[in-house]
Amino acid sequence: MSDKNLFLLYNYDYFLPEERIAQCPAEKRQNSRLLFLERKSGKYTDYPFENIVDLIPENALIIANNSKVIPARIQGHRQSGSKIEMLFLEPAPLIDRKAHKNGENCLARTEVLLKGAKRVKMGETLQFPEMDVTVLERHEFGKHIVDVTYQNSLIPLLKKYGELPLPPYIKREQGVQKNDITRYQTVYAKESHIGSIAAPTAGLHFTPEIQQKLLAKGCTWEEVTLHVGYGTFSPVRAEDIRDHAMHSEYVEISAETAAAVNKAKAENRPIIAVGTTSTRSLEGMAQAFLQAKNEPITTFFCNEESELHDNTPFPAHGCFGYTNIFIYPGKEFHIVDGLITNFHLPKSSLIMLVSAFAGYEHIMQAYQHAVESEYRFFSYGDAMFIL
Repeated sequence: MSDKNLFLLYNYDYFLPEERIAQCPAEKRQNSRLLFLERKSGKYTDYPFENIVDLIPENALIIANNSKVIPARIQGHRQSGSKIEMLFLEPAPLIDRKAHKNGENCLARTEVLLKGAKRVKMGETLQFPEMDVTVLERHEFGKHIVDVTYQNSLIPLLKKYGELPLPPYIKREQGVQKNDITRYQTVYAKESHIGSIAAPTAGLHFTPEIQQKLLAKGCTWEEVTLHVGYGTFSPVRAEDIRDHAMHSEYVEISAETAAAVNKAKAENRPIIAVGTTSTRSLEGMAQAFLQAKNEPITTFFCNEESELHDNTPFPAHGCFGYTNIFIYPGKEFHIVDGLITNFHLPKSSLIMLVSAFAGYEHIMQAYQHAVESEYRFFSYGDAMFIL
């Protein structure tokens, strides 16, 4: 395919039977299937996921996203009594961070998704458990800008009253089930890093046993934090994908992870990203600091004063900030050598990312094989390992 055609949206579409969309997790995490794709040749092989231990090189540095999903969907009502459902589109820790005191309460402006809001008027205040929400603006696709009034912190309120926000393509009559509470979280998700409204799903296949086997064979494991936002489900709508406006997500890179990446690069060891969120964290940060060698950084900030040396990709003390990196064919990868990921939606920014990493033709052939071989797709589906 010509380079020009790689920028056309319709080329990232593919046929997926509805029954291939996983509605529930596998019986056990490690029971998922794994499609191993050789990045250079395009050759693919089917494995059980637990074979990932044998496929990852023994000296690899593995980077995973430790953000934890917060129950960000909450039920409320209008003053008339009619029901309203609200989904926070911005991570609760970030809403708390920008909130200001309004008397004894906190007041924060944020973007939410409202269901049942067709008759809601601008300026109307909605009631939710221990919080009031004043609607300010109505945007497309049910999105609204609101002022939220609450006490102390949103996080305990959502833990108390909220519901886990399963992806929109998981459609069940019974809704969220008991096992979703554990299975829509990675085993290494940190309570101290709660905030995502969607799981970093490539990590859902890992178990403590698989992690231990990887460490035993000589791999090292480090983590980043990227709070996954609702934008991860937003399709690319621009006919020329280069015109797509990518959503921003908040990232934290610890000093330990920055040091591990710098060391692995210096030793020419492979870096394996668990998921597109880990990939976007690493590549977004690398791009920001690559630019910082020539101009001031505006999106990432060092945790402490530290020099960025020409021979290291990251500052020694780690960093934090926002990334809106959009990776599509033609873009370079500076950090990631291998990628563990699930199968992504047609016309999504994520299928464009994996096409950039493995090659468009290789990805489309592998996806066709996955469909024909009855792999399970999307969040609760099977995995792919590109090396």
